Amino acid sequence: MGNLVDNKFTWVIQNFSSSQSSAILSNQFVVGGCKWHLLAYPEGLNKSDDHFSLFLEVADHKSLPHGWGRHARYRLTTVNQHSDKISKRTEASKWFDQKTPGWGLSGMLPLSKLHAKDGGFLVNDELKIVAEVDVIEVIGKLDVSGESEEETQPMKKIKVDYDHVETPPVSELMDVNGFQVLPSQVAFVKCIFAKHPDIAKEFRPKNPHLRKACMTFLLSLIETLCQPPQKLSNEDLVEANNALTYVKVSGFKVDWLEKKLEEVKKKKEEEQTGVTRIQELEEGLKDYKQKCLNMEAMLEKEKAKLLAARASLTLDDVI
Repeated sequence: MGNLVDNKFTWVIQNFSSSQSSAILSNQFVVGGCKWHLLAYPEGLNKSDDHFSLFLEVADHKSLPHGWGRHARYRLTTVNQHSDKISKRTEASKWFDQKTPGWGLSGMLPLSKLHAKDGGFLVNDELKIVAEVDVIEVIGKLDVSGESEEETQPMKKIKVDYDHVETPPVSELMDVNGFQVLPSQVAFVKCIFAKHPDIAKEFRPKNPHLRKACMTFLLSLIETLCQPPQKLSNEDLVEANNALTYVKVSGFKVDWLEKKLEEVKKKKEEEQTGVTRIQELEEGLKDYKQKCLNMEAMLEKEKAKLLAARASLTLDDVI
């Protein structure tokens, strides 16, 4: 069951708890002339993780022509139907291609929270998921010429296989200091080399596909660090740390980026501490305001008693 409005796709998984599928595929939906679907793992991508997993994937990616690519910014939300503040979200800007046709989060939501009684995620055994997608750039032809028609397919059990991958042809790319990058990335990469001319002096890989992969990791890492701390999850920072290790091992000189990552980690920690502290103060203020209201009510009662005590008796009262 799914509904598409503009670039927002809402998917309601019914009878979630009784699902026997290791993975569930949503209906297809079209955004930016490209077909997409959501991929959910009710018991987690790796069952030992004890987390609900959720991914956005290019539909029918195995049938797309060689060299295709879609650059998209997405936000995936597991909706808490009792309070939007408790909903779980992940968002990023990624390239979807033959090597990686799907992106998302394996640790989207702990299963204990997902199945908690009155937790708000499962209501009448229905799980609500919202995907917001903005297509930034497309390599190759669009899947459809218009976006008004939503293709539907029944949810089914599937097996994801990303083997036998290929990379986009070099003819689709542009050279910047010996690195093949997409046209949309040229200005970004030139800016990096202008500010850090020694960044690739010790870079070792010679294979053009490996060089492109390393540059992609570097650009994704920088883009991640530019996001507001409140939009970064702890898993995002773990992935950023892994990406940093990868580019360093490849030979990129990124001491400056390592410092920025530590700075972002500190900001994230301060942001989380700040959110917790504000919640505590708001709760304390709420209690204080209630106490003030109670005291005002008591004060009004005492004033009424005082006025009654000061009131003189009338002649009728006396005789």
